[in-house]
Amino acid sequence: MEELHDFEKHLENAIDWFWNFMPNLILAVVIFFVGLWIVRFINKMVHRFFERKDYDETLESFLQSFISIALKVLLFVVVITQLGVKSSSLVAMVGAAGLAIGLALQGSLANFAGGVLILIFKPFKVGDWISAQGVEGSVKQISIFSTKLNTFGNQVAIIPNGQLSNGSIINYNQEDTRRDKFDVGIGYGSNIKKAKEILLQICVDNPDILKEPAPEVYVGELGDSSVNLTLRFWAKNELFWPAHFYVIEETKSRFDEAGIEIPFPQRVMHQPN
Repeated sequence: MEELHDFEKHLENAIDWFWNFMPNLILAVVIFFVGLWIVRFINKMVHRFFERKDYDETLESFLQSFISIALKVLLFVVVITQLGVKSSSLVAMVGAAGLAIGLALQGSLANFAGGVLILIFKPFKVGDWISAQGVEGSVKQISIFSTKLNTFGNQVAIIPNGQLSNGSIINYNQEDTRRDKFDVGIGYGSNIKKAKEILLQICVDNPDILKEPAPEVYVGELGDSSVNLTLRFWAKNELFWPAHFYVIEETKSRFDEAGIEIPFPQRVMHQPN
């Protein structure tokens, strides 16, 4: 009977605690969902603010990501406090958890620091075409921990900011113009002077190729089966690839018209007697 009485007493205490705790739980749930709505609303306002102002897209994406995470952390603290966790205990718990998480997520902290460095030094911005970590693509988004690239094949490559900030980066859009290097081989019996004149004339005929700095062509190498010519010319970034492919096509067409041979590997088969 005594054990039954103790059980009933514990059950009664548990029910009393539950009913006393219920208002805090309901209020915490309400705060959580209302807080999520407020966070989304603030994120929309921040996005509209950046749309109205002429800010750098790199700064915009980074700050939006940072503000969103900071607000969600603040909401978590408010909800936990509402559930009855004392602020002093919460601070101690967050400090201990922060230390443990910091040790476990050193890579993520390095990525965050890398994102800050990218934001400060601006080695690239949204829309730039870059080559980094063995990947080439157009910068689509720069967030707190990673950067998204849209590759030539329209795939999305995600690179951690820590690796980007500590590795080599080639930014093809940093300058307004870009130089191309085109190599082509001609036969040893072909007229070198004529071939050079044709290559330079191709550059003259294409308005996408800059006349200053002037295009130049020279003999780069005497190969085993060809005389290798090197053509260098400049074009604006947005016109670089059309100019590049134009030179390749026109070189083949005009060399054929002038009778200039472009050697290619051949295999001769001899039938045994």
